[in-house]
Amino acid sequence: MVLAGGQGTRLLPLTQVRAKPAVPYGGQYRLIDFALSNLANGGYRKIVVLTQYKSHSLDVHLSRTWRMSTFLGNYVTSVPAQMRRGPWWFAGSADAIFQNLNLIDDEQPEYIFVFGADHIYRMDPGQMLEHHIASGAGVTVAGIRVPRDEAKAFGVIQRNPHSALIDAFLEKPEDPPGLSDNPDEVLASMGNYVFTTEVLVDVLNANAEDQESGSDIGGDVIPALVASGQAYVYDFTTNTVPGETPRDRHYWRDVGTLDSYYEANMDLVAPLPVFNLYNDEWPVFTSFRTLPPAKVVAHGELGSGEIANSMLSQGCIITGATVRNSVLSPNVRIEPGAVVEGSILFDDVLVGAGAMVRNAIVDKHVVIPRGRQIGVDSDRDANDFTISPNGVVAIGKGHKVTYA
Repeated sequence: MVLAGGQGTRLLPLTQVRAKPAVPYGGQYRLIDFALSNLANGGYRKIVVLTQYKSHSLDVHLSRTWRMSTFLGNYVTSVPAQMRRGPWWFAGSADAIFQNLNLIDDEQPEYIFVFGADHIYRMDPGQMLEHHIASGAGVTVAGIRVPRDEAKAFGVIQRNPHSALIDAFLEKPEDPPGLSDNPDEVLASMGNYVFTTEVLVDVLNANAEDQESGSDIGGDVIPALVASGQAYVYDFTTNTVPGETPRDRHYWRDVGTLDSYYEANMDLVAPLPVFNLYNDEWPVFTSFRTLPPAKVVAHGELGSGEIANSMLSQGCIITGATVRNSVLSPNVRIEPGAVVEGSILFDDVLVGAGAMVRNAIVDKHVVIPRGRQIGVDSDRDANDFTISPNGVVAIGKGHKVTYA
């Protein structure tokens, strides 16, 4: 079960018209492709994606991309809120699964993966399942170390010093204790779980009867299983994936904010990237538009321009322009004399001649007029666009950018 129903409000304006898991990443991918690719590569190919908010583009992507062999009984299918338990939408991640217990009844699995849909990483889920079975846990939570000052964005795991048993689980705490061997770090939940089916069904039924519950996996279900001694942690750093390198091993990014999303994309464009999309042994699957190869055109007066440390998707045409440290999605056009630096351009963006785009995220179908400057005058940008705490300019899908 892949949970894809979050609103992603901290990623606005990118989530103004789409669900967070459908947000593009790395030029041609969607965020959800990483969780689904990990499950598919691991051999787990009966997958339901629980959706809710602004799910149309996500549903279209799933239907076009994630087609499994029906001869083998495999599938990836989106499941919207169907109001099976009454006239209400999903009240939280736990309620989303509770309202779809019929899916579990249909398949009768012994164990269930419950993965988040919006993180960037590679992971072999089979190794986590083996750990879960060996421990006899009711639930196993994948954990990774993060800086303590980022803990309020995560569920924080306090592990038993003598085993993998979880002694306490703090959901998005303001001031959690650090680890014994490094007080500046905490062990954070990655939002990936393995449940023993019987335990999951029992705890969901109990949670549904609790009028005080927030119906959330991290906030309610996991603490309940911690209290009953059934929750264990899986150390992500013990997971190995074919084809990984020492540099990109155990990479994991939560892209819940504009700044973290921007940084995760910038991780791709370094000469030796800390996350390697070119691992053929554990590929990331997605769909492709029918477009010609990217093209670099020399302009009569400006020459071929300069392109460095950037990713160019199919259909891009760069004409006598400068592109540095940037990610260009399919069918982007950069006209003569334009400069694009440290930016992420979504599909079908046009950057006019002589324009400048710096430290920006530009959503689909945006036209940057000739000579317009983005990311240069912060006061002007703040009047027209969304600015992240770290100064990244975000322009929403189809936004009408004026020169004046």
